[in-house]
Amino acid sequence: MKPFSFIHIADIHLGYEQYNMSVRREDFARAFHEAVEKTLELKPDFMIIAGDLFHQARPSNKTLESAVQNFRRLKEASIPVLVVDGSHDTAPNIITGTILNPLDSAGLIYYLPRHKNACWENDSCYVYGIPNFRTRQRTEHQLPGFYELKKPKPNADKFNIFVFHMALDIPEIMKGRPSTFAEASPDYIPGGFDYYAGGHLHTPWQLPFKGSILVYSGSTETVSYEDADVEKGFYHVEVNGKDDVEINRIKLNSPRRFKILESNFTGYSPRKITEETIEIVKENDEPGVILIPVLRGTLPAEASRSEIDLGRIRGAAEQALLVRPVVLMREESLPPEVVQSIFQSSLENLKTKAFEYFNEFFSKRYKKQQAGKIARLAVELVQPLVKGDEENVRSLLEGLFDED
Repeated sequence: MKPFSFIHIADIHLGYEQYNMSVRREDFARAFHEAVEKTLELKPDFMIIAGDLFHQARPSNKTLESAVQNFRRLKEASIPVLVVDGSHDTAPNIITGTILNPLDSAGLIYYLPRHKNACWENDSCYVYGIPNFRTRQRTEHQLPGFYELKKPKPNADKFNIFVFHMALDIPEIMKGRPSTFAEASPDYIPGGFDYYAGGHLHTPWQLPFKGSILVYSGSTETVSYEDADVEKGFYHVEVNGKDDVEINRIKLNSPRRFKILESNFTGYSPRKITEETIEIVKENDEPGVILIPVLRGTLPAEASRSEIDLGRIRGAAEQALLVRPVVLMREESLPPEVVQSIFQSSLENLKTKAFEYFNEFFSKRYKKQQAGKIARLAVELVQPLVKGDEENVRSLLEGLFDED
């Protein structure tokens, strides 16, 4: 077997106008352009794109034109581009198909699942690729049929590569993730391959798998703030024999810089949270950066998330491209023991206990006399609200305002 090398890249998401900003679409295009530049320098035998080349099944003409220009450069350098579709760029329906079809027909890419036996071969390598089915139920229902129609046939005399775009139900991958994240059991992936080229995970992974290796290349730009701290890039894989494989990480320098600013504000009032977050944003302000203040913790009982002034926080930076607050604050609810005591009480005691709770609740925000007045009103409103007696509700509310 003659030595060779290839590029493994995925999750490029061309056309993604993240945060409704055209400049972010340009960022994703720039990252792919850099990847192509580095590929031309490395001179591999071929490139593999393991899904989500585009962010949408129907990319704009501008995005498509940019992709065509890059693929033409790879074609002129005699570097075939072998592609499978991902969860974003898979065909929306059978009639229209995927945008990968016309790119394949133009000879700019080789869309593996479309071709006879879903494979591509040269003297040293056999590459097989499957389509994306979007959900676990569809994958496990339709993938066996795809295998019957286009049976994988790894060649023992060649280096065999299996290309796919999905999260496999493997403990290392699923740790800390919801069970719905997995799109298929590993049992649905055939053995006999020397390299499993995956897409969909935006963090790079390398794991032992079915006697060989499973590799996810990660994304080329930040698709979610949760991936912001992950180095963006792709893999250059050099193969000198089935047991002599060198996987090199190629870092991209063009991706936009994100700064994740996590803070725990448990017990803080919305006003204090707003002021402190503004200061944090100002301290981290830099030209062109995207700032993500992540607000965690539990609010006081009388406060709500809506009282945090996100507008002021967004406007606190002068140099950053964007400030995008993420509010993960919990609102304090009634303690379970209080709820239980209320529902276990007799009807005669219900109003008394409700008043005691409301009075305690409102006393954290208002003076004693005002808190008692609002607590009595809250109790008196319950019955007319349940009955839908709008006139009585209006009368009670007007009475409160008249007293003030």
